[in-house]
Amino acid sequence: MPSRIEELERRIAEASQELNELRKGSVSSAVPNYAFRTEAGETTLRDLFADRDKLLVIHNMGQGCRYCTLWADGFNGLLPHLEAALSVVLVSKDAPDVQRTFANSRGWRFRLASHGGADYIREQGVYGEAENYPGAVVYELQGDAIHRLNACSFGPGDIYCALWGLLGLAGIDEFTPQYTYWQRPRKLDDGGENLLG
Repeated sequence: MPSRIEELERRIAEASQELNELRKGSVSSAVPNYAFRTEAGETTLRDLFADRDKLLVIHNMGQGCRYCTLWADGFNGLLPHLEAALSVVLVSKDAPDVQRTFANSRGWRFRLASHGGADYIREQGVYGEAENYPGAVVYELQGDAIHRLNACSFGPGDIYCALWGLLGLAGIDEFTPQYTYWQRPRKLDDGGENLLG
C-alpha cells in the first residue's frame, strides 16, 4: 500500500500533466514587436527568435534580486537542453553591460536583452501588466505575427526551481538564497589565525 507521501507525489505528477495539457490548449494572443537593447545594439522581440518558431523569455528582476539569480543559476545548467527545443533569452531592466558583467560573474551562458523598464515589461509581465515580476513567457511565430502562448511566475516553493523540492525532502522550510556561500576560514594554511574573520 503506498504511503501518503507516495500518493501525494503521484497526484502532483498527475496535476503537472494536466497543467501542461491545459497550456497546450490555451488561446494565444498577438503582441507587438517590442524593442530591446543588447551589447550588440538595438534588437526586437522578433529578432530574439533567431531561427526558431518558439521563444522562451525568462523575466529576471536584475542583479539586485537573489531569488532571480537562484532561478537563472538553475536554468543555466538546463540551457543546452532548452535551446535544443526553442530559442531562449533572459531579459531584465539592467543595462546590457551590467547584464553581461553579472552573467559572467555567475557563469551564465544566456543570450541577454534589456527591456530597461520600457513597454515590454509593462505590457508583457508574467501577470499581464504587473511589471518587473520574475517568471517566464513563451512566444510563438504564427506567420508574420508574434503570439504570446503561456506565462508563469517564479516564487519560493514553485515548480520551476529544483532547490525547493530538495530542501523539502530534507525538511528545511526556511531558506533565503545568497549570491555566495563562501566563508572566511578561521584558521589559515600558513598556521595563523584569520583576524579579519
